Amino acid sequence: MPPPHLRPPDSLPRHPITAPVAAALLAVYIIWGSTYLAIRIALDTVPPFCLSALRFLAAGTALFAVLRLRGSPAPTARQWRHGGLVGLLLPAAGTGSVVFAQRSVDSGVAAVVIATVPLWAACFHGILGKWPSRRQAVGLLVGFGGVALLCLRGRLNASPSGAALLLAAASVWAFGSVWSRRLDLPSGLMAPAVQMIVAGLFVAALAFLTGERAATPPGTSAVLALLYLALFGSIVAYSAYTFLLKRATPAVATSYAYVNPVVAVLLGMTFRAETLDAATIGAIPVILAGLVLVLWKA
Repeated sequence: MPPPHLRPPDSLPRHPITAPVAAALLAVYIIWGSTYLAIRIALDTVPPFCLSALRFLAAGTALFAVLRLRGSPAPTARQWRHGGLVGLLLPAAGTGSVVFAQRSVDSGVAAVVIATVPLWAACFHGILGKWPSRRQAVGLLVGFGGVALLCLRGRLNASPSGAALLLAAASVWAFGSVWSRRLDLPSGLMAPAVQMIVAGLFVAALAFLTGERAATPPGTSAVLALLYLALFGSIVAYSAYTFLLKRATPAVATSYAYVNPVVAVLLGMTFRAETLDAATIGAIPVILAGLVLVLWKA
């Protein structure tokens, strides 16, 4: 058997979830759950492509500059290529498409479609040779069912193009997440920095080519939402997610898609006076049961 540093990521031995993995999961669970609200606030005055470009470029360049000042080595040309490909699949095509689709899709539809990410990831991981255990497979289905039940509380209206875009975003994000485990990426936080820079440049080009412009200057709420998305949604949570892709199975790393809608609902109750209804009360324990099955001895 080759030494551990020469084995491909999918062949690394699995261990119970460690403290760093648990901390990273908590970050993507809570922070990405709160970004639904931040995106809605920012979209009031900032167009979707401009929003994504500003978010990724600000986060990526700031993280890259700090890492270089602290002595981190510059990525090689190969690492820039591989990191750029992942950046196009995840932040650009994945997150960017979700932001764009939220203009014509209710949040309930968005949550249900994005909740297919763990299912897509399990399929792609299986095609590449590592299917989830029976317990994890049941947990994935139970978690998805819980999200669907949760979203019965709201409207489920969506344009066909918006729903199709969300489904494409979910599948592309899942594929990029699984594929990135096999690529030569920069070490540590330099990987998300490179990915966000490339994604930001790509989405900025889309904004320019489509002639996207803000109708009015962004208000204070939109600016604060954008700063939150860049600092917490991208630098903190996306960096935590790239860490999870190297240290956990795809089923575990993508389990955030089941928790984020719960966080979004709780924030809606706190800041938008939304009520706790029967669907929510029934959905939350179902989602938690699915998570237990996915995370137990992962």
